[in-house]
Amino acid sequence: MLDIEIDNGSGFCFGVTTAIRKAEEELSSGEKLYCLGDIVHNGRECERLKNLGLVTVEHEDLNRISNSKVLLRAHGEPPKTYQLAAKQNISIIDATCPVVLNLQKRIKADYDADIENKTQIVIYGKLGHAEVVGLVGQTEGHAIVIENLEDARKLDFTRDIRLYSQTTKSLEGFRDIVRYISDNMQPGATFKYFDTICRQVANRMPNIRNFAERHDLILFVCGKKSSNGKVLYSECCKVNANTQMIDNPSEIDFSWFNGVSSVGICGATSTPKWLMEDCKIAIQRHFNIE
Repeated sequence: MLDIEIDNGSGFCFGVTTAIRKAEEELSSGEKLYCLGDIVHNGRECERLKNLGLVTVEHEDLNRISNSKVLLRAHGEPPKTYQLAAKQNISIIDATCPVVLNLQKRIKADYDADIENKTQIVIYGKLGHAEVVGLVGQTEGHAIVIENLEDARKLDFTRDIRLYSQTTKSLEGFRDIVRYISDNMQPGATFKYFDTICRQVANRMPNIRNFAERHDLILFVCGKKSSNGKVLYSECCKVNANTQMIDNPSEIDFSWFNGVSSVGICGATSTPKWLMEDCKIAIQRHFNIE
């Protein structure tokens, strides 16, 4: 008998859950609701909400929208988005994750306090990621984004550095960068760092490793755009070479199941539980499991 387990720790994080709940509440009133960018990096969930009436738009579309409601997703937005919304008489439904919102405020306060602009505000994150764009926006575009140690080597170690992190980055990677900067600071320059990684996300890494170790085959369900998904998928692969990333049940290759007695289904913070359940049902149907 094939054993199939869905990871209880996988699925939407608090911020994504809140954003989707707000969207559903607004849509239930029957009014038109726009969302600035994909509400979550999962095509199937975006399609579900589209069918409920959610209209996804991009930043350049805001100039053509007025007297309407626009939902801001959990990733957050830079100040200029709010300014444009006010100009267009757009009613903002702000679903920015509280963790991200707090981080934005801290970075803005740090930037505003540095009147002479002598301090390098550095953000460890993915260049161009929606959250990072919002964080850099708090500094009028002056913050430096580093993605890895190679980028960190380009910093000016004779000037003060304040290091923050995108909320969904790896703790291990952040600590490596902290160590490198600390070792290279020059006399007279100060370095302060702030661990702003969301623990709800960070704690998933050791948990998902433990889950992946327990099964012969891992199906990692994830949208192709999810940065968090790529990180967690990589963690699964480290402990279980028989890990397959799929977007939906139709991508399951049942040849993967040869010689397999246990299957683990898990996913990213952007993966809905219902999609993982659909994958389990597809497997049960294929193997005629009650």
